[in-house]
Amino acid sequence: MLTRFVARRLAALFVTLLAASVVIYGALHLGPGDPAALLAGGRSPDPEVLAAVRAQYHLDDPFWTRYGRWLSDVAGWRLGRSMTFGTDVAGLISARLGNTLFLVGYAAVLILVIGIGFGLLGALGGRVGATITTVSSGVLMAVPAFIAAIVLIWLFATRLNWLPVFGSGTGFTGRIEHLTLPALALAGSYIAYLSRITRSAVATELRSERVETARSRGVRMPAIVRRHVLRNAAAPVLTVSGLTVAGLIAGTVVVEQAFGVSGVGSLLVLAAQKQDFVVVQNISLLMVAAFCVANTLVDVLNAVLDKRLLRTGR
Repeated sequence: MLTRFVARRLAALFVTLLAASVVIYGALHLGPGDPAALLAGGRSPDPEVLAAVRAQYHLDDPFWTRYGRWLSDVAGWRLGRSMTFGTDVAGLISARLGNTLFLVGYAAVLILVIGIGFGLLGALGGRVGATITTVSSGVLMAVPAFIAAIVLIWLFATRLNWLPVFGSGTGFTGRIEHLTLPALALAGSYIAYLSRITRSAVATELRSERVETARSRGVRMPAIVRRHVLRNAAAPVLTVSGLTVAGLIAGTVVVEQAFGVSGVGSLLVLAAQKQDFVVVQNISLLMVAAFCVANTLVDVLNAVLDKRLLRTGR
């Protein structure tokens, strides 16, 4: 039954990625103007340059022929050549991917630890814990990532001089030091959201019949929380956690630019500014793929935790 469930999710993942690739590739042809001029940098190049671009990208071929060739190249990690940077797109992305993955992983750890911790405090910590969680989550959710970046830079880099504010660092320790502020700026609103979801899920389980029955039998509250509350509240928390971590990939665009992190997000911004559509196209597909894969993994983990999902197929 689990195998069938996983197969359905993988089929859905394939269809979603295929549809997204059509949209991303077709966007080149939906905009005004000549796609060859756009691929050449959006300027008005010489006819010889336009002819070379058309020959390189086979722009005179039918759309589906070009799309199939592009999709085959992407599957083989042959992403073409950037006309702005003068190098292979695959090399550009590979050189920056490590920094982005480290930043996303760092922010994900902060979100899971602090977000779930605050949520449990709000649900199990009485009135004081609920007040702390409500106020802190309200403040964090109201602050956009770029505003949080400004505040963190002013406080921890300018005033206190505790942490560096620019660059990605080298080595594990150097990366931790340089990426702490970007990770905090990236994780802020997600921490608030996850803490509220965790608090709501745990509070709902605390009011359930199974908990009331365990209390009437004299079972201690710590044991009730371990056996009944946390296990049954895990499904919604896991779902939101997976979606949150997947959303971090898109959030890196703003944070990497603000802190000068040499990652895929800052490369996307730079490529968009220079109208390097080949780079934008491939990074967009990469981000969509990462988001879809993360969602699929969350679905499978939920099915493992809750066997009812295998019967319903949802």
